[in-house]
Amino acid sequence: MSTFTRALHAALLSAVFVLPQVASAQGAGHEAIVSIYRVAPGKQADFLKWMAARDAVARQAGVPATQWYVHLDGDSWDYVGIAPNSDSATSDKIDALARKQGLKVGFAGGLELRTMMASHTDTIAAGPYTSSELVQRISQP
Repeated sequence: MSTFTRALHAALLSAVFVLPQVASAQGAGHEAIVSIYRVAPGKQADFLKWMAARDAVARQAGVPATQWYVHLDGDSWDYVGIAPNSDSATSDKIDALARKQGLKVGFAGGLELRTMMASHTDTIAAGPYTSSELVQRISQP
């Protein structure tokens, strides 16, 4: 078994044990934003620093940390981030804190992020749920 395969197996095994703990800590039924990023060539470090600065601001606002996943093998994405879907008041608080730190927000922040992107998508999702919880939801009115 190659080193890469062992590392992949270890990561998957860790996810099996860690993700249920994260899920129960967050509570079922919350909305999250699942973001998939494909970073432009040569922009990896810039992207990670940009995201780390914004994650720090979100933590100051009391928002749980974004969960980051790093591509190892397979499809063409580089990073997946799973973050809480904040309400308007929390988003405004995050933006105010970011502005105080000299970070771009809103349209200007979006344009700055896009200088580092080859592509990205954002999807709003509900969860985390177990498969049993989803089956139970089928019969709910």
